Amino acid sequence: MGLLRSTAVVSGSTLVSRVLGFVRDVVFARFFGAGLETDAFFVAFKIPNFLRRLFAEGAFSQAFVPVLSEYKTRREQAEVVDLSRHVAGMLAGVLILVTVFAVLASPLLVLVFASGWVDQADKSALTAYMLRITFPYLLFMSLTALAGSILNTYGRFAIPAITPVLLNVSLISAAIWVAPRMEEPVLALAWGVFVAGLAQLFFQLPAVARLGLLRWPRWNWHHEGVQRVFRLMLPGIFGSSVAQINLLFDTWLATWLVTGSVSWLYYSDRLVEFPLGVFGIALATVILPSLSETHARSDPGAFSRTLDWALRWVLIIGTPATVSLVILAGPIISTLFQNGEFTAHDVRMASLSLMAYAVGLQGFILVKVLAPGYFARQDTRTPVRVGVAAMLLNMVLNVTFVLVLLKIDFPGPHAGLALATAIAAFFNAGLLLRGLRRSGVFRAQPGWLRLFLQVLGATVVMGALVMWLAGDLTRWTQAPVLERVWQLVLCVGVGGTAYFAALWLAGLRPGEIRRPA
Repeated sequence: MGLLRSTAVVSGSTLVSRVLGFVRDVVFARFFGAGLETDAFFVAFKIPNFLRRLFAEGAFSQAFVPVLSEYKTRREQAEVVDLSRHVAGMLAGVLILVTVFAVLASPLLVLVFASGWVDQADKSALTAYMLRITFPYLLFMSLTALAGSILNTYGRFAIPAITPVLLNVSLISAAIWVAPRMEEPVLALAWGVFVAGLAQLFFQLPAVARLGLLRWPRWNWHHEGVQRVFRLMLPGIFGSSVAQINLLFDTWLATWLVTGSVSWLYYSDRLVEFPLGVFGIALATVILPSLSETHARSDPGAFSRTLDWALRWVLIIGTPATVSLVILAGPIISTLFQNGEFTAHDVRMASLSLMAYAVGLQGFILVKVLAPGYFARQDTRTPVRVGVAAMLLNMVLNVTFVLVLLKIDFPGPHAGLALATAIAAFFNAGLLLRGLRRSGVFRAQPGWLRLFLQVLGATVVMGALVMWLAGDLTRWTQAPVLERVWQLVLCVGVGGTAYFAALWLAGLRPGEIRRPA
């Protein structure tokens, strides 16, 4: 299957999941709003979800896929099976210990990750109680990531991509049907997370079994492949997941701001995650096995061309997505979430942080695409150094922006947290790209200036048209729901059509970017 077709499969499956994710967040906003209970749940969910992205989508997958690809390319099937079962045994063993510790020490974790609530006993206690329920999600999803990495390495992209749908289905069901029947309704969401973790793991196992790679896990730290994976994984925790660390730091600082700040950041982050997941993570998922395979074949030319192809798609898709999110931040928040407990004030506050996060969308995507250029070559040291530098920059900017915005009495100081994360993402991506160029791993193919001018012109046309159609935010917050939906569909549809039409008129043809040069 070609890279573009594989990306389309992953993007399409992810699109279904992200749409359901929006439905999930609409349900959350409708039934729970943005207050104490949602703040508590989002922190209780964010802690294991942050670690999941660190281990599953980040360090573990980036470390395991290159080693598995090498085994698949150069060794016998029996050795591939042996590697898989021993890695599964080590991963499960370590995470069971971590989960038991976290469940027992949940109040301490809340104190660390939400220290701004130290004088709010009820809020802290509710968060700690829900964390005991949600934390096993990390164990289930890390094993799901193991199964998904195996499937991706063998070119089975669809099943791992569609798996996250089960999380959204579980949480929607919990909010609508379980929560009204519970004395503490928000606890239903925590149990929805737990059930979703189990469901996603068992959904992927039959596909792994069809490859002949499903065996009972075994613990063997001395296995050569296991040691390689974990040596790559430990430093890679920072190198591939700095954005998640930054987002968690945002949440920690937000607990010191007014009630609702955590929820506003959550909803705006979710909207940035839509293009990042549908396109950025999908593209990174597809190119990692390809890069690992070309590296194992000692084909540096193909390696560089694959990276160049991926970066061109980041420019073509990421640029209009960024501009659209900035312009339509308020209308999107209003259309999706303004209902029931989620007020017009919440719309304005969440749109401020969405605009700030959107500025960094290209940076977030670039980090996802560039990091595999290091991990496919089993180089974890460089991303660690870059990641730590970006994380420190983010922390400094976080504190600086919040203090400045508070001093000038800006109505949404939480937006400073989002803007700091956006700037740090570009800093991270810039250093990663510079490292690939300096080492000679990446050499840009001809045609970049022409492509940049084509995308810039098309984006200006699209942005001007969408801004004219969107109008003032007050019109959106006062309009009926159906009118908001229709107007948003019109803005997105007309804007997207104008963008691709302008690209066509500027001379860009699909054949030029269908596959690596």
